[in-house]
Amino acid sequence: MSLKSKLEAVIYAADEPVTLAQLAALFAAEALEWKAEREAKQAAKAAADAAAADSTHEPAEPPALPLEGADAPESEAAATTASEEPDAEPAPGKPPDPEAEARRAARQREREVKAVLHALLDELIAGYAGDDRGVEMREIAGGYRMATKPECHDAVRLFIKSLKPPMKLSLPALETLAVIAYKQPVTAPEVNEIRGVESAGVLGSLLSRKLIATAGRKQVIGRPILYKTTREFLLRFGLKDLSEMPSMEEFEKIAALELNEPEPESEAEPENAEDVGPATGPDFDEDAYEEPETESESSPS
Repeated sequence: MSLKSKLEAVIYAADEPVTLAQLAALFAAEALEWKAEREAKQAAKAAADAAAADSTHEPAEPPALPLEGADAPESEAAATTASEEPDAEPAPGKPPDPEAEARRAARQREREVKAVLHALLDELIAGYAGDDRGVEMREIAGGYRMATKPECHDAVRLFIKSLKPPMKLSLPALETLAVIAYKQPVTAPEVNEIRGVESAGVLGSLLSRKLIATAGRKQVIGRPILYKTTREFLLRFGLKDLSEMPSMEEFEKIAALELNEPEPESEAEPENAEDVGPATGPDFDEDAYEEPETESESSPS
């Protein structure tokens, strides 16, 4: 089995996003072996190409002798200087530190392993994106995870509706979560002012579901607690980081589309807005599309 296949299998089987560090710890030796084999193949191919070129073309002219003195090109002088620099690095009379050399070698090895794995993961992501399969590999919450493609979300949503949802959020909870996501870190009084209602109970529910967490205290009178979203929030809504959340302009477009839809579809929307299913892609924009209107109506100047 190839190294790429093993990476794909591990990411598919994992419940949580798999980080590059985890993959490097599992497949360090295989990654270095893969790199050595690839470099050997490239060297063999280059030698074969050179041999084929020599057999079909006249011998190349011998390389010109390097110029001396002022006529020497600047590039050759720079190369000579660069080749002499490593000899000047060690301090005179000071032996090299074995522990420092070992740490430097370990760091270099780790960088090489991660570079190999990152290149293979990029190939996997491109392969999934370029075919007609309904799943893709995405970078979510600092790791890699399998997810459904956005064009398949309607089919997945129909299937999820037929199941008991793993988590159900009320409209006040979604409103509060949206305020915290866009205004974080934010205090409870600030959330109450934006929403126009008391949010203490909703904050407790979001804390118990681990969608938000405390982020210290604000340095004002009373030192109120600050709140922020968590990694669980990114996992639930299929986001790589907070920068993937839709902008206010996108919210306005979604709200306009919802207002122009036929009446039966608009009536069914609240049921969709409460279901927060497994990570099947970034559906946060649909679930919380009413939030910009709530903020704009009561947000402080």
